[in-house]
Amino acid sequence: MSNSIEIGENIKSCIILCGGKSSRMGQDKGSMIIQNKPMIKHILTTLNHQITEAIIVLNDQERIAKYSKFINTQEYTYTIKFVEDKIKDKGPMPGIMTGLSEINGKYALVLPCDSPFVSKEYITTIFKEIDNHQAIVPCHDLENKLKTSEPLHSIYSREIIPEIEKLISEDILHIKGLIEKTDAKFVLIDNKKIEKKEFRNLNRPEDI
Repeated sequence: MSNSIEIGENIKSCIILCGGKSSRMGQDKGSMIIQNKPMIKHILTTLNHQITEAIIVLNDQERIAKYSKFINTQEYTYTIKFVEDKIKDKGPMPGIMTGLSEINGKYALVLPCDSPFVSKEYITTIFKEIDNHQAIVPCHDLENKLKTSEPLHSIYSREIIPEIEKLISEDILHIKGLIEKTDAKFVLIDNKKIEKKEFRNLNRPEDI
């Protein structure tokens, strides 16, 4: 596949966050073998024919080298770029900022590397919700949208980079705090159009 991407509205980008310490799991989650392949490769395979580009955010050059060895970019229908998190050990919000600064389009779907159950149907559905909002956020209850939201399975506009920078400078690192500051559109997880199982992640050995 050609690695040249034109900047435009039709680009579908995905940011995969792999910068966590995986302290509860006890080992690096993205490279952990689940059903005969690294966990992140389940997500990468699902993204085939769904997106234009993926930005994989890792916390240092050593892990970038490690992931580059077992991820063959030629296996996928989209381009893959490995980037180092600009701000370390501050949770996922800097990773989102790092990823958004690298995308070629206006929006990106953010996914954590430990969510191998995300489906093609979810990706198609959530991208269809994009309009002029700064964030597209699934939630479990429209009465308590922010409280029941899934910020690590959401779409964000690169327009929010300055807001993220401001929050990080104030040491406000909770992503729901970011969503509160943006023009967000909430989409109900109704087990019809969007299923609850999409959001199951693997944090501890007993989750496997």
